[in-house]
Amino acid sequence: MSEFKPVAGLTMPSSTSLIQELFSPSTQQFLVTLVRRFRPELKQLLLQRQQRQQQIDAGELPNFDATSAAIRTADWQIAPLPLDLQKRRLEITGPVDRKMVINALNADVDCYMADFEDSQSPTWQGLLEGQQNLRDANRGEISYHDPNSGKHYQLQHQQVLLIARVRGLHLPEKHVLVDDDMIPGALLDFALYFCLNYEQRKKRGTGVYYYLPKLEHSDEAAWWADVFSFTEDYFRQQRGLIRATVLIETLPAVFQMDEILYVMRQHIAALNCGRWDYIFSYIKTLKNHPDRVLPDRQQVTMSQPFLRAYSRLLVYTCHRRGALAMGGMAAFIPSKDPNENAQILAKVRADKELERDNGHDGTWIAHPGLAATVREVFVDGLNGNNQCHMLPADAAATKADELLAPCTGERTEAGMRSNIRVALQYIAAWISGKGCVPIYGLMEDAATAEISRASIWQWIKHQQSLDNGDTVTVALFRRYLAEEALVVRAEVGEQRWQHDRFNTALQLLDDITTAHHLTDFLTLPGYQLLDA
Repeated sequence: MSEFKPVAGLTMPSSTSLIQELFSPSTQQFLVTLVRRFRPELKQLLLQRQQRQQQIDAGELPNFDATSAAIRTADWQIAPLPLDLQKRRLEITGPVDRKMVINALNADVDCYMADFEDSQSPTWQGLLEGQQNLRDANRGEISYHDPNSGKHYQLQHQQVLLIARVRGLHLPEKHVLVDDDMIPGALLDFALYFCLNYEQRKKRGTGVYYYLPKLEHSDEAAWWADVFSFTEDYFRQQRGLIRATVLIETLPAVFQMDEILYVMRQHIAALNCGRWDYIFSYIKTLKNHPDRVLPDRQQVTMSQPFLRAYSRLLVYTCHRRGALAMGGMAAFIPSKDPNENAQILAKVRADKELERDNGHDGTWIAHPGLAATVREVFVDGLNGNNQCHMLPADAAATKADELLAPCTGERTEAGMRSNIRVALQYIAAWISGKGCVPIYGLMEDAATAEISRASIWQWIKHQQSLDNGDTVTVALFRRYLAEEALVVRAEVGEQRWQHDRFNTALQLLDDITTAHHLTDFLTLPGYQLLDA
């Protein structure tokens, strides 16, 4: 292996064959150029997030922006959608390990969202292998032999549209420095995927498509639009080669949907109801408002008024502007027990029928075993490729108080204990390098773990009462945590408890749940605990 020399200004880990394979000198130079151009502005955007949150913490409530009212009332549309982005009725999502990529692309779905974010623990090796896997998938050259089972996996067809989700703007990449400063993880994910795949995808007559997570304001969307335009100009490509779907998964963003579509109108394709992160953001954004405390996680379903208003306003806004309106995740895992599985599929069907009837154009699943059931709703149950003709009349006049409506329901001892077990197991998996984990019949990712731990923090802050009469305090949480840790330890066994660093996860969960200020994302302190 020849000596690997990063370009000037770039610092990376010691060279491996995979690094040499992925980071050509031209890719390195583009990455350095991109970071120098866009990192300073991103730091300012993240500072503005904090400033807006401080106003909400002081008593204000989120609302539509009066200064951009003209955008919301004017008649305009986004750039026409490419043909292959007009039919996205069923999308599967998951991490970017090699077997998952193959299984997702072989599933009976329209699209696969390859996830570098909530379902991927960002270990350096995992990120590099994920980029390699997506490059091979785009070339149609991906296969995998499982050394444990002896099973061979290979691509059966190339009919599933691949869309890559990059990390959120808040997450750094500690392994790559430009000018001795960590780069944004989102820019690494974006730039490397583009450089490795744009020529191959153009040959196949398609564009380079992304999902963008956790935006809070149209200023952040405008930043991404500038990144896309800069990249297209840098590589002398036509405008709109890059198209994005923006996840509306933060409470501030739901008040900015028209503005987000407008500033990204040359590059956007859809908005998505990222419901789990949205629920977490509702807690985080309104954490100082005692009248907005959520009940048990299991009771916060899409039938709750604030979530129904969110879904229907997103559909109305997208369809008015010529964009697709994507639905949220079905996190259930099929069961081997026929009776139990029938109940699971009935719940999934009811959830997806609600989304379809609200006007969504497509939806997400986390497991291929749900595809047949959901296809009956979102493929057989639709006329045509999408429902862009549907404009929910009752959503046109949606007001802020509907989007912020308090959520009814109980806070229970069982719900709190369940939150502890889920958060503990997920954090242990994440810091051990696994970002998507089956727990108690659900596919848990960072978003659902965030809800679990943030709910308890909010209950402690506002001294909520449980159904057993106990008031939620730090002392009560720590007693439940100690008791539930014993339950989890017995469930997973001593070997896995030690291997998956449960003791470290236990301390992190205690730290972020009892802290005076709510930790913005558990993945930020968690990232410092990753071994690689």
